[in-house]
Formats: sequence, structure tokens, C-alpha cells
Amino acid sequence: MTFDSAMIQNMYATYAEKVQNAREACGNPLTLAEKILYAHCAKTPTQPFSRGRDYVEFCPDRVAMQDATAQMALLQFMQAGKSKTAVPSTVHCDHLILAKSGADADLRIANDTNREVYDFLRSVSNKYGIGFWKPGAGIIHQVVLENYAFPGGMMIGTDSHTVNAGGLGMVAVGVGGADAVDVMTGMPWELKFPKLIGIKLTGALQGWTSAKDVILKVAGILTVKGGTGCIVEYFGEGAASLSCTGKGTICNMGAEIGATTSLFGYDEKMSAYLRGTGREDVAAGADALAAELTGDSEVYAMPERYFDEVLEIDLSTLEPHINGPFTPDRATPLSNFAAEVKANGWPETLEVGLIGSCTNSSYEDLTRAASVAAQAGEKKLKVHSKYTVTPGSEQVRYTSERDGVLSYFEEIGGLVLANACGPCIGQWARHGADQAEPNSIMTSFNRNFAKRADGNPNTHAFVASPEMVTAFSIAGSLLFNPITDMLENIDGEKVKLDEPVGLELPESGFAVQDAGYQAPAEDGSDVEVVVRPDSERLQVLTPFAPWDGSDLKGLRLLIQAKGKCTTDHISMAGPWLKYRGHLDNISNNLLIGAVNRFNGQTNSVTVQPAGEVMAVPDAARQYLNVGVGTIVVGDENYGEGSSREHAAMEPRNLGVRVVLTRSFARIHETNLKKQGMLALTFSDKSDYEKIREDDVIDVTGLQHFTPDSRLSVVLHHADGTDESFYVDHTYNSKQIEWFIAGSALNLIRQEQPSVGSV
Repeated sequence: MTFDSAMIQNMYATYAEKVQNAREACGNPLTLAEKILYAHCAKTPTQPFSRGRDYVEFCPDRVAMQDATAQMALLQFMQAGKSKTAVPSTVHCDHLILAKSGADADLRIANDTNREVYDFLRSVSNKYGIGFWKPGAGIIHQVVLENYAFPGGMMIGTDSHTVNAGGLGMVAVGVGGADAVDVMTGMPWELKFPKLIGIKLTGALQGWTSAKDVILKVAGILTVKGGTGCIVEYFGEGAASLSCTGKGTICNMGAEIGATTSLFGYDEKMSAYLRGTGREDVAAGADALAAELTGDSEVYAMPERYFDEVLEIDLSTLEPHINGPFTPDRATPLSNFAAEVKANGWPETLEVGLIGSCTNSSYEDLTRAASVAAQAGEKKLKVHSKYTVTPGSEQVRYTSERDGVLSYFEEIGGLVLANACGPCIGQWARHGADQAEPNSIMTSFNRNFAKRADGNPNTHAFVASPEMVTAFSIAGSLLFNPITDMLENIDGEKVKLDEPVGLELPESGFAVQDAGYQAPAEDGSDVEVVVRPDSERLQVLTPFAPWDGSDLKGLRLLIQAKGKCTTDHISMAGPWLKYRGHLDNISNNLLIGAVNRFNGQTNSVTVQPAGEVMAVPDAARQYLNVGVGTIVVGDENYGEGSSREHAAMEPRNLGVRVVLTRSFARIHETNLKKQGMLALTFSDKSDYEKIREDDVIDVTGLQHFTPDSRLSVVLHHADGTDESFYVDHTYNSKQIEWFIAGSALNLIRQEQPSVGSV
């Protein structure tokens, strides 16, 4: 079945002409990323855009939202005065299911525990023409790849791993909910025109090496911020050799290098996947446009001319990699991993192996891992680690069960979890995690920040391919190398694991009894959406106050974060996910994971001038209650990680006026702007060191706030001395209007003054 077939065919009908217009406007051959971007411009371009500089308005084809972020996005959309979304949109219930006992039991509990939220999402989707994927249907990105992604298209999604759809040749970008509201209301979506990184893949994968190892290698090269402001485009014979879902894996983890998105050109693997998932009409349309659904041949022949940066990776010589702990860009080739474990004193015993997640939960992933799991029984090996499996969608799960794939995991003691995010986002009731003992786990997930999986800061989480995780789980030791090492079986024999094998697509085709989709009402005008005033899970939004026209003076420092401060540090997931629809309740986790520069502790700051030490949210509320504005200071790549706009809305809700950092992650900076915050960076990064814990801080120059202006920060020290320095910003004229109005949503309201509350 093809969703939104007419929209796709209409887009294809004009795509080639738009690409040719762009080629003429630019005066040179185009990369695939440029073709898709220019073809989706809100206004026909007449000259090339400046990469990394020009803000451009785009018209995406669709919007996708997962349940944790959809709540806030839809609460905002309800206030926009629209009867239906302007573009096809979907909600996917995948984040709120706690992994504990197994798929059936966990899903029953989730449906009961989250009933109020699910009912809200179902009813608001029904009212506004939004497709609803119920709990258990699957992880948003796998479901999108199977049903909605299409070559040459553009979509945005309220999750950083929306980029997964690049595996089907789509420009798919993770955004905050306010951006999604713009598109759903029919407004253009704004993005700074990205720089372009080209990655040429040669050769073909061998043996134990998989598509996951490509992005693990790239993460090691580019680091967690090397892709910021860039689109990564993969090309070459090696790219064409990868399966469609393998391409998706690589694009998915592009979020871990900060990339705006990643993508591959259309090829036979994509065509086969479209046909294998019942979208023959999309495949036929893409086949007819194949030449324009990849970069121009001149670009790939001389990539240094057309990309801002070019890397080359030979898949034939690429080793399996294991990344971590605590950051996804610490990349170690398998041949060096045991030595690294010993040298760093990491816990050598592997406690748990976990496969699945939005990154590696396709049919191919499961069959390759199952081929390794099957050897435990065949070779009489004892499995030493606990093991869990998370299928990506009900279609993948049902087909895998039909084909006997899941039975291999069950035979080694594997626990098959619900088709949901689960442990990848901290939705894992791991026994003993509260004891905070040092331990090691290995996953096929994408992120491994401290505390992310189970709340234990001493859990060393390593990221690898599903087949590598399975092999290590059988061995139970991080010192094991499945390529070179033998294992002793229960008969005392030395045996060696064979290389994994898998199927890109099921030989008998995909099958499913209930995919979990619920179509919206044709006319939702009579559908009632109820938000109880006393609810602890949902809260109708109160508009943020507009700027009063004055400089921001007398601010107090809420916290100066030291080192890595991701959105997990700013607004933790795990047990806090249940409050994602209630801004005030979830604000109680504000910055509780950030390390305070002045005491080296988390969730411990000093309230001035009294000198009382308290938790960060409590300090913020105390300042708010006495009418004192606050400022948050951050280090490099502040806001790395997910697209959760709660990390921007919570400080706004608790009186933070400014976030000043050495540098921002792209999505978080945009989210702050959307919520009417000042997102500033040090002109001189060493000025970070000048701030004192008890400073009174002014931000001046706002009366002349323009796209090219500089603002100033004045530090009034407690010893009576003052210091000042310049700070930079990236606001354009429209974004300054958001600041003046108090938020982007306020600006939408101003344009529709009759709109009231829910």
C-alpha cells in the first residue's frame, strides 16, 4: 500500500523541471542534496544560495512525529487555528513503552499507564487529519522507511533520527515541534542552507563488517560536531552495494555527528526495497527520474570541486568498529578493542547485549544477528550475557516470527521486546541499575551518553552492529574477537564463530496481520480533544511573554555547564518521558544532568546572593518567584543529541532569558530561537572563563538587534569590578521577530488574532 500516492506523483511530475531550473540558476552540476533542496524551495531560486550562510525557506512534503515529542508539537498546533494539517503528517507511539518483561506484557502495561496520552494523541490526530500509528506498531523511523520515505522527497520529523529516511534518498531532517507546527500550518520551513560533505565509498563489505561500521568509522573521523550545519552525501560503487536498510542505518547515525541529514542516491537497492514494501508505483516513478535522483555524474567524478569536504572509505578493507563508552564518536577498530579495554580499565565482563532500535532493527539486521545466534546451539556454546531484541516494526516482527528468525534469539535466552524504542532511550527497567555499579553493555543503538540506557552513570555502553553484539553476548567478554578468537563449548571443544549471513528482504515477502495504522476522520470538526485541567501528563500551553523592549539586566547565573551537555543532560528522558506533554512538570528535570563548572557536581548550584545550594530546577523557580531573570552558560556543542524542544521550553518556562555557549548543536539552537530565547555564542571562546558564580549579568545592545549586529555581555563581579565582552548570534530578521513576539508560535497567533486557547 502506498500512502499519499497522489502527493508523491505530483511532486515527481514537476521535480525534473525544478532541478533543471536549479542547475541553470547555479550554473554548474548539482549534488543530490542540492537537487532536492532547490526543488523544495518555497520560491523559485534565481541564483545559488551561499552554503552555511543564507537562510532559505523550504516546503517539505510531510511531517512525522513520535509520541514523546508529538504531545508538545500538537499542543502548539491546536493553538494555531487550523482545521487540518497542510501536509501529510503522522504520529507514532514508540517512546513511552517501558521495556521490562517482554513484548506482550510491556505493551499491556504501557496501554494502561499511558492511556491518557495515547487517547489525546489519537483524538488530536483524528481531528486534524493526522495518521496515527498505535503503540506496538513500531519505531517511527523504521515505519517511515517502510511506508512513507521516497526518493527525492523532503520531510521533517520531531526526532533527531528522522534522518534515517536518507536511506531511501530523501532529505529528512530532525526538528523541534515548533518547526513541525510551521509546516503543518502551511508556512514555509526555514533552514540555513547546509554545507556539503561528500563521502565516497569504494569496494564492498566483507565478512563481519556491516553498514553500521561505516558510520561508526565516520563518527570517529568527524566527531560529534564535525557534521554540524552539513548534509552528508554518500556515493560511489560501495554506496550502490549497500542494502536500502543498511543505507538507512548509516544515515540514522549521522545524527551523532551533528549532520543536518545524510542521504544516498537512488539505485537498484532502493527500487527493490520500495517494491518489497508494496510501493511499486513509487518505484516506477523513481525509475523514470533515476538520473535526477542522484548527483550529477560530473559531481561524483570530481567531488572536491562540488563538496566542501570529501572523505573516502574502502569498504573492502573496513574493519568492524566498536564505539564508546559515553560518546558515540570514540571509535575503536575490533582488532584494537581488547587492548583499549585493558588500557582504560573498562569492565571486561559484558553484562547485557541489546540489538534493535531505530538504527538496526530491519529484517536484514535480524537475520544477520540470528545467523550468529544460531551457532550457539549448533556449536554447543553457553551464552554468557543477557540479551534483548527490539524489532523495528510489527511488519518486521511478524515476518521474522513467520520465518523462524526470532526463535534463534529465544533459544539463546533472548528476550524479545515490544516494537518500540525501549532501552535505546532509557525506557528500560534494568534490575540493579540503581546500585550504580561499574558494568559494560553493548548495543546496536546510536547513542551511549552516560545514564542514557539505564540511569547508571557507571554503565559503560558500547555501540556496534547487531551481529557483533550477538557474538560478544555469546562470549560474555569485551576481550573477545569473533574474527580471530576461539570459544570453548560445553564439551570442552574449541570452536570458532562463522561469519554472519543475512537476507536484505524476506524470500517470501513481508507479511503482517495488523500493522497498527489508524486513518483519521475525513471530517474531524466534531472530534473532541480533551485535556483535563488537573492532569499530571498533559497541560494546555500558556503563551510566553513577549520581549519588553529593554536590554536584559540584572540576570543571575543559573548554571555554567562544563564539558558535554547534551539534550539528555538538559532534559532527561527515561522516567521523565511521562511528563513530555506537561511543561511545568517536566521542567522539574531542567539541567539536572549538567556538570556545574564551579563544583564539578550535577544538579547542585548556588543561589545568589544568599549562597544557598540547591537543585537546578529549584534554583530556577526561586529566581523566577522573585522576578530575577537567569542565564545558562554552556561549553562546546551545547544541546548535542535529540531534537527534544523541551530542552528549550523548560528553561524558558522557568525564567531563563539567555543561553550563552562556546558553540551550539544545530537543532537545539533553532529550538531556543523558536521559543523566544536569546541563543548567543562567545565571540572569544576564552571569555567562558571570565564568568564567576556570583556575577550579576547584563546583555546589552538589544535595541539595535539586527542580523549583523553584535551584542555585549557585562559581568558585574561581587568585588565591585566589571568586565564586558562581545557575543555573537545567528538570528535573521524573521528569527528576531520570534524573539520580539516571545516565540514563533506567538507570531503565528498575531497573524490570526481570533485564535483562542483549547
